[in-house]
Amino acid sequence: MNPADALAATSPAEISIWSLFWSAHPVVKLVMLGLLAASVWCWAIIIDKTLLFRRTRTAMDRFEETFWSGQSLEDLYRTHAEQPDCGLAAVFVAAMREWKRSFEGSGRQVASLATRIDKVLDVTIQREAEKLEARLLFLASIGSAGPYIGLFGTVWGIMTAFTSIAASKNTSLAVVAPGIAEALFATAIGLFAAIPAVIAYNKLQAQVGRIQSRLEGFADEFSAILSRQIDERVALAA
Repeated sequence: MNPADALAATSPAEISIWSLFWSAHPVVKLVMLGLLAASVWCWAIIIDKTLLFRRTRTAMDRFEETFWSGQSLEDLYRTHAEQPDCGLAAVFVAAMREWKRSFEGSGRQVASLATRIDKVLDVTIQREAEKLEARLLFLASIGSAGPYIGLFGTVWGIMTAFTSIAASKNTSLAVVAPGIAEALFATAIGLFAAIPAVIAYNKLQAQVGRIQSRLEGFADEFSAILSRQIDERVALAA
């Protein structure tokens, strides 16, 4: 549709979300559709991560309760060795696997076992944190770039509107308002996509930090337990 014809045919009573979209310039339409698609993907990530973190906290609570209940570490290891159901289980399995490799090999390699266990724990925690943070960068990107993308659509729309106004030689409000409204609609969609993304990113990133701190605390406690057992075995061997 020719922008001048669109401006001339649209009256204030006819202005609606759909009319603003359909009468917009193709570039502005592309910006709007891209931002709407980004918003949908952001909400999909937000819902998925919210449910994932909820399941993760529940599984971690269950694992800690089992771990501190006095159950045999060997039994707990056999239960979670194949498929750990949470970060705490993954940390536990990684440390136990290194422990078993050191004592079940051809020779007992306990000289630097505590150091190796600490490194294994650090690597496992980092991997679990990376899993939790997956796709959160997209939220941050939309939160920071969304308003600017919408602003680009607005600037383009205003340029087109002013060109059409100049061509029609009519500066009445009835002619000017629809074109400006179409342009500003792109910024509105950009903010609609960016604001939830920023809020969700900050909230989810804080939850990742709390879960990571919990993993690090458990790793320190479990490392201390294994360190005491290493000292006891070394003392008995001596």
